[in-house]
Amino acid sequence: MDYKKIVAEEIQKLVPEHLSYDQVYQLLEVPKYAEHGDVAFPAFALAKALRKAPQAIAGDLAAQLNHPYIAKVEAVGPYVNLFLEKAAVTNAVLHEIAAEKHAFGTADIGKGGNVPIDMSSPNIAKPISMGHLRSTVIGNSLANIMKKVGFNPIKINHLGDWGTQFGKLIVAYKLWGNEEKVKAEPINELLTLYVRFHSEAETDDTLNDEARAWFKKLEDGDEEALHLWEWFRSESLQEFMKIYDMLGITFDSFNGEAFYNDKMDEVVELLDKAGILTQDRGATIVDLEKYNLNPALIKKSDGATLYITRDLAAAIYRKRNYDFAMSLYAVGNEQSNHFKQLKAVLKELGYDWAENMHHIPFGLITQGGKKLSTRQGKVILLEEVLNEATELSLKQINEKNPTLEDKEAVAKAVGIGAVVFHDLKNDRLNNFDFDLEEVVQFEGETGPYVQYTNARGLSILRKAAVELDTTEAADLGLDDAYAWEVVKLLNSFPEIIQQAYEKFEPSVIAKYTLHLSQAFNKYYGNTKVLVEDDKRNARLALVQSVATVLQEGLRLLGVQSPEKM
Repeated sequence: MDYKKIVAEEIQKLVPEHLSYDQVYQLLEVPKYAEHGDVAFPAFALAKALRKAPQAIAGDLAAQLNHPYIAKVEAVGPYVNLFLEKAAVTNAVLHEIAAEKHAFGTADIGKGGNVPIDMSSPNIAKPISMGHLRSTVIGNSLANIMKKVGFNPIKINHLGDWGTQFGKLIVAYKLWGNEEKVKAEPINELLTLYVRFHSEAETDDTLNDEARAWFKKLEDGDEEALHLWEWFRSESLQEFMKIYDMLGITFDSFNGEAFYNDKMDEVVELLDKAGILTQDRGATIVDLEKYNLNPALIKKSDGATLYITRDLAAAIYRKRNYDFAMSLYAVGNEQSNHFKQLKAVLKELGYDWAENMHHIPFGLITQGGKKLSTRQGKVILLEEVLNEATELSLKQINEKNPTLEDKEAVAKAVGIGAVVFHDLKNDRLNNFDFDLEEVVQFEGETGPYVQYTNARGLSILRKAAVELDTTEAADLGLDDAYAWEVVKLLNSFPEIIQQAYEKFEPSVIAKYTLHLSQAFNKYYGNTKVLVEDDKRNARLALVQSVATVLQEGLRLLGVQSPEKM
């Protein structure tokens, strides 16, 4: 229930000529300290219209406010502090969650509109590293959030399956490669060849010339070049799918850079017809000075196209095929300028829909504060991290609950979930160092802590061994302070989802699940939930509601919630 809505309606009734309902709602605050009430209204906004001191207005409003959900009203200086009727609100909130279950918090903001999400996008013939984790899990969580608020997300893995690196790889394979080795360990062997190429090219620049020549052959459809490219791509994709399966992430499209090879000529023609192409030292550009941006380089002097040409083709293709309401790009912060240019060029073409394209930038995962680079071979493989996280999780389970059924499956859900949760609990724009031992702990601000809280709630319900009565007639009212903190958090879940959607920020949900877990564990530590009295059913309904909301919060993050841990 939106009790702020109830409060706003009651206050607006008292000042109908001066403030609209929306204005009152926006002015409402949640006091920092519980002793100042559950909702507060600052009377400053009415001072000019009523020609009264805010303190006097607050006193007048406090004397008139009356509603079954409002227990007490106090005027404190210029503020109207409202204390809600705990039992009545708790009863309403728990009934709502019991009725809606995992649909609690669902909205229809999107009206079914399509939202392509460009995410993950690893380069063919290179391993999926920890560097790819952020785009993958942020994009996946945003897809879940978008669906929750009524959009139709379309997850696109825009593979890095074209470019000069394939010229380098073909040269490296022809010079030093071994077919059996590549077949045995495709990604590792191809990475070794790629790293060796860069190392050798530092002292032998002719290798770069050869690489450019082979990429030109690939672009021209040379049979040998195409055969090697297709082989590298299919072997890589098989390896990638193992990791996506571990993460439980699926995609709706694997159309990568190569898919747009035959779609770029049209882009250049559109730009030419619009009269916005100019020549600069042999290169073809779009001047973006009026946007305070550097020129967009459409073609190099040798006629080769660039990333932006391909991304223009992709944006136009996606608009035509999906008629998107929004188009999201979960791509690192360092590409911000590229996406500003992309939108600016589309606007120059007269495509107003470019305003609905959003770059979702994020910071780096670092090691010792330093960025990781594939080129020097300093790469932390995501598969190895997920396997190690699973092992660390199993070790803790063996210490805490050695007789647990399906230990290996639970360890996998907890270990992999820990890595995903840790990424998503960080504000996406922040860089963060990764320490696996800390991430997989069952205590502290971790994914396993939230998973364990859910498992604890389900364990309480199993011990109770009763059929809960959550029918409309059942009294689920609770009025103790510990339960009230939990109920307020449960009630805010729909608002939290909307915030996460509006900010494109999964960390809002991750932090929320931590706060709810902490409040619930405090409640559990101070309450005898299973004691036989007239409030037992209500307490169990609270436990069930917490489990329901935690499970849904974790699902939105792309994290499993084991029933036992």
